[in-house]
Amino acid sequence: MAVRPIITAPDKRLKARSQPVDSVDDEVRALLDDMLETMYAADGIGLAAIQVGVPKRCIVADVHMADEPPTPLKLVNPEIVWRSDERVSREEGCLSFPDHYAEVERPESVTVAYRDETGTAQEVTAVGTLAVCLQHEIDHLEGVLFVDYLSLVKRSIILRKLTKARRAAAGA
Repeated sequence: MAVRPIITAPDKRLKARSQPVDSVDDEVRALLDDMLETMYAADGIGLAAIQVGVPKRCIVADVHMADEPPTPLKLVNPEIVWRSDERVSREEGCLSFPDHYAEVERPESVTVAYRDETGTAQEVTAVGTLAVCLQHEIDHLEGVLFVDYLSLVKRSIILRKLTKARRAAAGA
């Protein structure tokens, strides 16, 4: 397992649509393991493969509380097959948008169909933080970022700050 660099915005790769995985093989399993290690190292709760530069439809998530054991999920070709009518607004952040957070409204619960790391078809119904996390990461696979749910003004402010920080880091 290895920690991979996380792509940060603004980067056009984050807007790319990820490709389906044909079969869950050792390469995909290694990617999922690396993604989990990368997510944990960055203190995140979810990560999409595109965030580490791999345009494949893979995500990982773990929303366990600090006093609980890890509960990692590895999802290949995840697809939301049901959304609740009830919506909730929660503060979201993203490892590709370090130190930036915003309220985003999403369905309160979802059911996601996916393949696990053995290639077996699975489904998970999620509520609360896990539901938000899965929706956020599946959005990444479509090239949709959490800032895309914000007003143009808020989105522009965040992207300008990230561009300025990138320039400052490059000049240092």
